[in-house]
Amino acid sequence: MHIEATDETIVLVIRFKIGGSLRFLSHAETLRVFQRACVRAGINLQYSSGFNPRPRMSLPLPRPVGVESDDELLTLRVYKGTGAQEHKGTDFYTNIHDNLSGQLPEGFKLISVNFVETRTPYQPRSVTYVFSVRPEFLDEKLKNRVNNLMASESLYLRRPINKIKSNFKDIDVRQFLGSIELEGGDIAVECGVSGAGSVRVQEVLELLELDEAMLALPVRRTNVQWRDV
Repeated sequence: MHIEATDETIVLVIRFKIGGSLRFLSHAETLRVFQRACVRAGINLQYSSGFNPRPRMSLPLPRPVGVESDDELLTLRVYKGTGAQEHKGTDFYTNIHDNLSGQLPEGFKLISVNFVETRTPYQPRSVTYVFSVRPEFLDEKLKNRVNNLMASESLYLRRPINKIKSNFKDIDVRQFLGSIELEGGDIAVECGVSGAGSVRVQEVLELLELDEAMLALPVRRTNVQWRDV
């Protein structure tokens, strides 16, 4: 499929999953995968102007490297179709979905393609991570840690503020912990996201006194709640 470029553009919202070895892709690498897939699918992306034009696409909530996700959101601006391809028509989205799905590598799964009226950037409100704990580490101490974390009024962690980790600041991450639920072997942690930031995946593991070797599966991001746009 090829959409003829006009002066008008529309904003598409693409939801997708990512798993397997592709969970190790960085934010920039994920964007490049979609850029190349769009080109191969014949989707006319809008690019920024200037010396080094870039596609007008965004991942509003970057996924931590190494984390699988059931609920990723990508926005991209494309040139509006002409003639029989009405941009709000069902066939338009079906074609975009099918053509783009066929160009994505294994490990990506497209969920939906939709049109959005507003061009206001998406802002996350909360995100849920699931930590699947190996059976031998599911004990009363872990249950008590979960209860104690939720009962705490403050939880200070030392966070590095530069890449070489030579400077640190103390952060109270309790404000970002919405809920922690232990069900079976899974711990679901809902983390608030605001202008002040959020709690990081490695920090959640630290609070739970776990490490990746104690997990049965990769950490998974299962749900993101977005502020009204």
